[in-house]
Amino acid sequence: MGLSEQPSGGAAAHPSAAGHAPAVLAIDAGNSKTDVALLTAHGEVLATARGGGFRPSAAGVPAAVDILAEAVGRARAAAGGQAPAAPVRQVMACLANADLPVEEEQLAAALTERGWGGQVTVHNDTFAVLRAGIAAQEGDAAPSGVAVVCGAGINCVGMLPDGRTARFPALGRLSGDWGGGGGLADEALWHAARAEDGRGEPTLLRTALPAHFGLETMYALIEAMHLGRIPYARRLELTPVLFTVAAQGDPVAASLVARMAEEVVTMAVVALRRLDLLDAQVPVLLGGGVLAAGHPLLNDRIVDLLAERAPRAVPRVVRARPVLGAALLGLDALGAPVAAHARARRHFEPQPDAGPSAGAGTPTPAAAPGGGPGTV
Repeated sequence: MGLSEQPSGGAAAHPSAAGHAPAVLAIDAGNSKTDVALLTAHGEVLATARGGGFRPSAAGVPAAVDILAEAVGRARAAAGGQAPAAPVRQVMACLANADLPVEEEQLAAALTERGWGGQVTVHNDTFAVLRAGIAAQEGDAAPSGVAVVCGAGINCVGMLPDGRTARFPALGRLSGDWGGGGGLADEALWHAARAEDGRGEPTLLRTALPAHFGLETMYALIEAMHLGRIPYARRLELTPVLFTVAAQGDPVAASLVARMAEEVVTMAVVALRRLDLLDAQVPVLLGGGVLAAGHPLLNDRIVDLLAERAPRAVPRVVRARPVLGAALLGLDALGAPVAAHARARRHFEPQPDAGPSAGAGTPTPAAAPGGGPGTV
């Protein structure tokens, strides 16, 4: 991405920030990893750290927060001479699995008990992608737009400068969701299984999916997953295979990609409508591994559908680490000036030439704070 990543479990300190006190503790926690950053009120990044995944629904809230605490502790230690043990003014945590307001409140209470800061705010992690994608010329202290995140699952949020939001429960099929990396993999497996035994139409997925695991047949793959020889979680590895098969012109795989584009645009348009932004020129930010991968068949279709249904919307792909969004939200809460936001962006943003090559209609990367197109 043009941005050097800290190794898993690593921590890094900003060498030029000595003598400045931390004011913001920014946390972005997903199912697979946690990113933490300590910043001054001027937007200087004092230290960062990466930890494990945040899964309160599986591990329980105390154990899940322990994972955050481990990364926070390493970031505080890496900050060194910047009084790392002192509570910060604002803890801004954007957390996966904080899907309902009541869950945000419960998690905020759990984080408050840790004594990390004077003020603790918890948002769903999709808000981090939304905030990361709002460029400086659009008013860093007044974010407005919609973000759709498609990683293992799918979610969408929208925000207005006055703080009003639009959101979805994002609890999977229970709340009407379809797709995401996990959903696409499940659909690909379903179609491939039916193609092999004759219940479904032919598709190259029938051979491509087992081949990914070094197997010859879907029966062998089904058996291996059922018996646990291949963990079910590894099905996420099959999502890129689906896109490869779709790009080869396979009708079944292409239909799944087309439906994924439909779901992304449907969520975005509903959020725009709820916030009275359907006729406004605002960004529709696309984040998460599936959308940030830049698959032309998916992203070009999203652009085309948005042009039909929300012609003034500006689709962009967000490739910055979402902890940037948590940091900017923390600076927002402190009333920090635009210069502080720009300083934080310079630390986290990838280079303008980063990311995969785009198709003709691929959403443009989010604009860099300087004004020209860049990659966020």
